[in-house]
Amino acid sequence: MMHVSLIVEALRAHPRLMFWCAALAQAAVWTLVPALFYAAPPGDVPLVLAVGREWLAGSPYGPPLAYWVAEIAFSVAGDHIVGVYLLSQLCVVATYWAVFSLGRRIAGTAYAAMAVLLMVGISVFTVPTIEFGPSVLAMPLSALTLLFAYRAIAEGGHLPWLALGVTLGALVLTTYAGLVLLALIIVFIAASRRGRARLGAIDPWAAALIAALINVPHVIWLERSGADPLSMISALPGMIVAEQRPIAGLEFIARLIASHAGLVVLLLVAGGLFAGAGADAATFARAPVGRFARRFVYVFALAPAFVAMLLAMLFGRATPISAAGPLVVLSGLAIVVAAGNAIRLYRQRTSALVWLGLLLVPPAAVVAATVTLPWTAAVDLDVSKPAADMGAFFTETFRRRIGRPLLFVAGDVRTAGLVAFTSPDRPHLFINGSGERAPWISEDAVRRNGAVVVWTATDAAGTPPEALKAAFPDMVPEVPRSFSRSIQGRLPLLRIGWAVIRPN
Repeated sequence: MMHVSLIVEALRAHPRLMFWCAALAQAAVWTLVPALFYAAPPGDVPLVLAVGREWLAGSPYGPPLAYWVAEIAFSVAGDHIVGVYLLSQLCVVATYWAVFSLGRRIAGTAYAAMAVLLMVGISVFTVPTIEFGPSVLAMPLSALTLLFAYRAIAEGGHLPWLALGVTLGALVLTTYAGLVLLALIIVFIAASRRGRARLGAIDPWAAALIAALINVPHVIWLERSGADPLSMISALPGMIVAEQRPIAGLEFIARLIASHAGLVVLLLVAGGLFAGAGADAATFARAPVGRFARRFVYVFALAPAFVAMLLAMLFGRATPISAAGPLVVLSGLAIVVAAGNAIRLYRQRTSALVWLGLLLVPPAAVVAATVTLPWTAAVDLDVSKPAADMGAFFTETFRRRIGRPLLFVAGDVRTAGLVAFTSPDRPHLFINGSGERAPWISEDAVRRNGAVVVWTATDAAGTPPEALKAAFPDMVPEVPRSFSRSIQGRLPLLRIGWAVIRPN
């Protein structure tokens, strides 16, 4: 007699509940890990908050929407970084919901839940999501765009087309890479019979107008600033003729495949590899998937990654794997669609343990590395830097000396950025004292209001970097300030060089 596990029964009887449990569990884990164990946010989060603080229609760092959303989340959380961590995981949940909703329409609710469960094994939806930025916000916007595109083309109606225009416009306002998905959708509509049939109505054109209107402020900024988001395109013919660099493209694909390692392990265990002909298996059946739906899933599961590979080959630069989330939002759904009209699940308990391991082992490894590396290998982790103490000290010092709030902090993104977002005064970040890297700040404003200049000291005298000396030739460095990290381990104290620029 075959034994059926409780998880399989739940997947059959309550697939929607299984989806929500999986999505919310992952979101809770990856919100708690940085909130509890990180004294400073990882990666470029300080830069994201510094740019969002300015509320610009555009910047050298790209379209503005991700920066605006990060600033809103930070403010709603009471100027606490946990709001940004929660925002990142809400993006993951929204991505999963969009894939689940699309999967329900194409393959049924149980198959849609399986597709989301498989996505836990794709690494780009786990560790990299802690570092909120345009690529993280692009994940749900890409998934929602595909959901509404399918509904608009396959089902018709006013609302799906309007929703498609909103999400597609928001995606382009988040990252220029959204133009790739826009182009693919246009090609798909033009190449499919259903798509061409929809073009006779006003809805597709209204969607295009909405997407364009959403980006009008950014287009105006591009025109006024003289920035060219597609500057590489002008060099494309020369690259094609003179030199192609396939290594970057192959490296990108290899890393993208490696990011699916957990998903592959789950497939091998649940798929019955070496299980034997007579092994017990739970069977899930569905109605056949239509040709149009199958084509839609395969095209948008493979084409974005293929285009990214071509771009990496042409420009000799592989997309960072942390930014690959929008490219693989349909990986899980493509697998369950390709699995056929009946899926057999083997080794039910083992599969459940493997899935649970994929959910819990990566955050456990992050916690273990954060706690142990400063002790075992004396590794200086960015996330262990005492951001709150740094912000409080330099703000208080400036107020005491100058008698006014701190408006500007100058220095590198990592050091000065931590001070900028933890300071009670939320000063503007003047990156390396460079107007090119921080065009929202003028040197005259800094001279009029004063500033604190900070850097990581590399010698006992606290000699500033050449870029800061060139930007502020008259500054007088103070004795470096020492701070204890949240996990000090065997490391020396963190020494921060600093200087106060007095107002003119």
